[in-house]
Amino acid sequence: MGKNLRIKAARAAKDMTQKDLADAVGVARQTMNAIEKGDYNPSINLCIAICKVLDKTLDQLFWEGNEYENQ
Repeated sequence: MGKNLRIKAARAAKDMTQKDLADAVGVARQTMNAIEKGDYNPSINLCIAICKVLDKTLDQLFWEGNEYENQ
């Protein structure tokens, strides 16, 4: 799993810090940092919560389509 720059970009577009987003979804800031760095694979419920706060779909934030398009 690579870095999730899409979450970082969506968060920045809403002028939110990692702590702001973490508080909104009920996790620690360190958890959001680990998700963005690709060191933590969040549960589907956490993914959905992040998407709702950032007004994005699961596909927009979490789908790694490029890996599978060439198969």
